[in-house]
Amino acid sequence: MFKRYCAGSCLLWIMLFFFMVPDIPANASAVHSLSLHPQDTSVMSESGQIMDHANRNKSQNSDDAPSLSQLLRKYPDTFRSSGPRVKQIALTFDDVPDPRFTGKVLDVLKEYQVKATFFAVGERAKKHPDLAKRIHEEGHAIGNHSYNHAQLNKLRLDKFKSQIERTNTILKSLTGVDPRLIRPPYGDINEEQLQWARKNGYKVVNWNVDSLDWKGLPKEEVKSNILSAVGPGSIVLQHAGGGVGSDLTGTIEALPDIITELRSKGYSFVTLPEMLGVSESR
Repeated sequence: MFKRYCAGSCLLWIMLFFFMVPDIPANASAVHSLSLHPQDTSVMSESGQIMDHANRNKSQNSDDAPSLSQLLRKYPDTFRSSGPRVKQIALTFDDVPDPRFTGKVLDVLKEYQVKATFFAVGERAKKHPDLAKRIHEEGHAIGNHSYNHAQLNKLRLDKFKSQIERTNTILKSLTGVDPRLIRPPYGDINEEQLQWARKNGYKVVNWNVDSLDWKGLPKEEVKSNILSAVGPGSIVLQHAGGGVGSDLTGTIEALPDIITELRSKGYSFVTLPEMLGVSESR
């Protein structure tokens, strides 16, 4: 009698459970989905997107093409990210000319008697010719940063060539310099493009110290990013131009302290052609 009572009670509890908790999923993946709030699966965060993009690129590079570090080792005479290990620093500024920032950077460099290297976007040089001319007239080296800041490694070779040659034509008409140096936007270039650059007398130059100033960082963070990483033969990436809403105040304000501190440690500042022992013009 007692056993029949217990069995009946258990059956009653089981029936009540299924009545109160309907629609239990029939598979493990559906059970997992119940633990997620709707917003958890709606969008990936920006940092997640960046990480996902980086991982996919890393996977693609390892499967399909040499990585940038492999290309640097394979083409040391054509592709560089640093100079000889002597107490010289090359300050470099991308995305010029930009009337909001380029003149202010030039003012600081002039005051502290430093020569640097500026990588110009052809479309911008065409739009702001006086600033492009000023860079050259004040003794700085000028290089090619593509015509419209394209991601060059994604382009067919003919499109890549057009980006470079079109920009060189503009810069030569404004400054008389037919730039030998190329800095690809985002630092990205592929092997076919490097081979073309080598064949046509160019050198591709990236960097080994990144200020991260494009993020709009304040002065102290820009200083820290540079001073904590520099060493003999460092090529420093900064910007003297940017996109809509860019704020490069931090990099402009940091420059005097960076120059003063590195000089106090025995470093001198040189242009990239000086550092690498090549002519500015092809």
